[in-house]
Amino acid sequence: MEKKVVGHVLKGIIISLVLIVLDLVAGFAGFRTATWFRWIPLIILAIALIWACISYGTQMDHNVSFGSTFAHGFKTSVVIACITVIFAIISLTLIFPETKEIALEQARKQMEEQGRRDQDIEQGMEIVRKGFLTFAILGVVVYTLLVGAIASLIGAAVTKKNPITP
Repeated sequence: MEKKVVGHVLKGIIISLVLIVLDLVAGFAGFRTATWFRWIPLIILAIALIWACISYGTQMDHNVSFGSTFAHGFKTSVVIACITVIFAIISLTLIFPETKEIALEQARKQMEEQGRRDQDIEQGMEIVRKGFLTFAILGVVVYTLLVGAIASLIGAAVTKKNPITP
C-alpha cells in the first residue's frame, strides 16, 4: 500500500486555522494588542513550518533533498499568507474594526515620544489612516513569507535525509 503524503495546501490550511483561532481568542479576550502576545503567533508559525518540513521528509521516507524540503515548507507558508490575508481583511473590516483606531493611537503616541511636531504627526496619521488596510495586508504578507523562509530553511536543515547516489 502506497503512503499518502499530506500536501502543503492542507498543512497550510491547518496552520492558518490554528493562527486564526488564536487571533480570534486574543481579540475577544482583549489581549490582541498586548506587546507580549505579538511573539506567540510568530513562535507558533515557525514551529508549525519546521514541523511541516520534518513531516514531509518522514512521509517521503527521508528520500528528499534540502531543496525539495525547503520548497515544501515555503509553499506551505505561501498558502498560510494567502489565507491570513483574507482573514486580516475580514477581521479588520468586520470582526475587529476598532483595531484600526487602536493602532492609530499607538502610532500617535510613538510619534509624540519621538518629539515630532504636531503638523508632522497629523500628516503621518492621515497617510496611515488612508492606507491602513493596505499596510496591514503588506505587513501580513511580508511577515508570513519572511518567517516562512527562515523556518523552512531551518526545517529543511534539520530534516533527516537519506543520501541519494547519482
